[in-house]
Amino acid sequence: MKRFLEFVAFLLIAQGAGAIAHHFFGWFTMWGLVHRVGFLDGYEVFAGITLVVLGVAVGGASEKVARTPS
Repeated sequence: MKRFLEFVAFLLIAQGAGAIAHHFFGWFTMWGLVHRVGFLDGYEVFAGITLVVLGVAVGGASEKVARTPS
């Protein structure tokens, strides 16, 4: 479970950073998903920041799951 949560955290942080970089610099046009979602038009930066924050939270949760005794 820890590995899965770490992978999800990585994906969330990468997509959020990619969305922010795409908005400000135009990079990451091939694999970024936020700029392709229609209802997020105009809110790409907020969605990117939200994804980064969620990624950090999921990463913290993965550390908590790892410390829980089985």
